[in-house]
Amino acid sequence: MSGALAVAGLRVARGAKEILRGVDLRVEAGEICVLMGASGAGKSTVLRSVAALQPFSGGSIDVDGFALHPGPVPRESRLKGLRRKVGMVFQAHALFEHLTALENVTLAPVHALGWSREKAREAALALLEELGVAHRAQAYPRELSGGEAQRVAIARALAPDPLMLLMDEPTSALDPARRGALGETLRELVGQGRGLLVSTHDVDFARAFADRVGILSEGTMVEQGAAADVLNRPAHAATRELLRGPEARSDTA
Repeated sequence: MSGALAVAGLRVARGAKEILRGVDLRVEAGEICVLMGASGAGKSTVLRSVAALQPFSGGSIDVDGFALHPGPVPRESRLKGLRRKVGMVFQAHALFEHLTALENVTLAPVHALGWSREKAREAALALLEELGVAHRAQAYPRELSGGEAQRVAIARALAPDPLMLLMDEPTSALDPARRGALGETLRELVGQGRGLLVSTHDVDFARAFADRVGILSEGTMVEQGAAADVLNRPAHAATRELLRGPEARSDTA
């Protein structure tokens, strides 16, 4: 399969502080890659850089042929190609509170991609149905449960039919049953040929659903490989510390 995402030598600095120090990462279409590390290791920064939500200072990012380069984030008008290839689900869902679930899902296709409202609505309803929340299409975010809001956020990210889906701490605030249901949903999505890059502290989730795992420590990718190898036979001290520390337990906060 073709590579959905290739990150090479990614560097991000904030003032004099380096947040990422030359991160290399590849995610193939059809696989779930989990990015792990202690709080502040740079996991969310990798995701935000790939989604062109922040600038980076060195290296390169390629999403299915769409290249991002160091320097200021390009104008949104130049990112339409990327928006068709990458969808992002934020940790706190980030749904617009004044819009219904259906309106949240149709917003980007209409305003960013120029779809007709009819086409966007048809696609949104199909996604909500696929994700089991079509009956909540007219509900506002405050009326949704945590699991429902997350599925609406996934539908919104999938509306442009991206090859690459990014998810930031998707299991936080989910109970074990909902974590499992989410994992099964993600496996179905990669079965459709997408690549998924997921940042998480949740070792149980990574063991159950990840194909590959990368470990970040202080802005550096210290270890990556098949999930079973990294999580069962960790080679780096940072990985061993992560697995035995309090953050290795399923995140329920």
